[in-house]
Amino acid sequence: SNMLIEALEGDVTVVYSSVQIEVEPVGRWFEAFLKRRNRNVSASFQELEEEEELSEESEDEELQLEDFPLLRTLDPKDWKNQDHYAVLGLAHMRYKATQKQIKAAHKAMVLKHHPDKRKAAGELIVEGDGDYFTCITKAIEILSDPVKRRAFDSVDPTFDNAVPSKGEGKDNFFEAYAPVFERNARWSSKKHVPRLGTMDSSFEDVDNFYSVWYNFDSWREFSYLDEEEKDKAECRDERRWIEKQNRAARATRKKEEMNRLRTLVDTAYSLDPRIKKFKDDEKARKENEKKAKADAKRKEQEEKERARQAELDAARLAKEKEEEEAKLVAQQAKKEKEIQKKAIKKERQKLRTTCKNWNYFGDNESDSVKMMEDVEKLCDRLELVSLQSLNEGLALGSKEEGKVAVEKQVQEVNAQLQKEKDAEVQARQAVRTTVQASGGGGGGGKGWNEEELPLLIKAVNLFPPFTVIFNSHCFRAGLEDLPSQHPREVGEDCCSCARTYQEGLYEEI
Repeated sequence: SNMLIEALEGDVTVVYSSVQIEVEPVGRWFEAFLKRRNRNVSASFQELEEEEELSEESEDEELQLEDFPLLRTLDPKDWKNQDHYAVLGLAHMRYKATQKQIKAAHKAMVLKHHPDKRKAAGELIVEGDGDYFTCITKAIEILSDPVKRRAFDSVDPTFDNAVPSKGEGKDNFFEAYAPVFERNARWSSKKHVPRLGTMDSSFEDVDNFYSVWYNFDSWREFSYLDEEEKDKAECRDERRWIEKQNRAARATRKKEEMNRLRTLVDTAYSLDPRIKKFKDDEKARKENEKKAKADAKRKEQEEKERARQAELDAARLAKEKEEEEAKLVAQQAKKEKEIQKKAIKKERQKLRTTCKNWNYFGDNESDSVKMMEDVEKLCDRLELVSLQSLNEGLALGSKEEGKVAVEKQVQEVNAQLQKEKDAEVQARQAVRTTVQASGGGGGGGKGWNEEELPLLIKAVNLFPPFTVIFNSHCFRAGLEDLPSQHPREVGEDCCSCARTYQEGLYEEI
């Protein structure tokens, strides 16, 4: 009755809470919890939830019952083998029937087949439990209890347990296997089992489908097929033995069921055209990646080869350029040498001509001949610069000055020749001294001939005595390649040459 007044700006709203409310758990969820706790079965919760959903969906639908012609012929003693859904007229609904529908069907069957009703109609009734109405009672007893109903649904006689063979479904895979997976999905403990799909299904959908079915958790159990009932046992030991036998039988049937489902999944996986397509696509992708890597590697190799070839070309061009430059230098040197040769030849001819014009500075023939020899000696020994200097002096001076200049140059050349001759004599003397010091020639008295002595003298001039150079058998091969091979003193025993000398082979020198 209180009126709510709009709060003005700046007003403060205060909420007072002094009311205590008692809450009690109610509703279908709490009812399901109590039933699960009382029966100690957790799986019934899903059944109750499904039944509630179905009952809400079909609440306004009128229940249609199917007539069961064989109802009156049923043997109450063989109630375990009867189809309880068919007995209640729910053969067309079976496990999809809700508890509300089962109760309504049972009520309709009681009104129609109760012994009192039939007896009032004049029908002869069998006394005791021999009447077929007992089968109706057993049916409602089984189907109204979630645990017993689940046990019966697990061995539903109308369920098709057949699995397609490997030869089936090759040409019509989806038509052959989709119904099989759909009817077996009822055994899943989880909701929303994925469907088989179509040829256009994505890889993720197909992978999820087979992942679910390879890890399929089936709630199907086979306690309804127990051959012995433990309640009929006369003692505890017999009851334990019955329970043991029943557990073993259930485990065997459960194993067979899981093998059946695994066979179904394996066969479908082996025939699924999408799996083959995905494998081919994956193979093609890997081949493309492999080809791309090979192309990249080949391209890299080609780049390296091009770089190496470029380096080789650059090196070749540099070498060719260097060779060309060396060739030009050699040609230039040769040209200069030719020029110098022509120049020295010209200067020699000029010297000869000048001396010839002055009759070689002699008053008689003998002096002229001697001067001619000296002039030729000058032409052989003097360098270009000396010849040019001499010719310039002869051109500017008189005959007497020219004679003096020529004689001076001849004296210098003679002095140089004499110096070389003395050095040669000295070298010969040193060789003889060395040979005498080593024992008079050694090697069977074999001496040095006239052809070998100039080589020996040259060697002694290049390398002083008692310097080890090479083996004696190499000595006669020539002296041009010998400098700096073995610059060690005798006695160090550093090489075969030194040992050769110590053994006396050097005496041949």
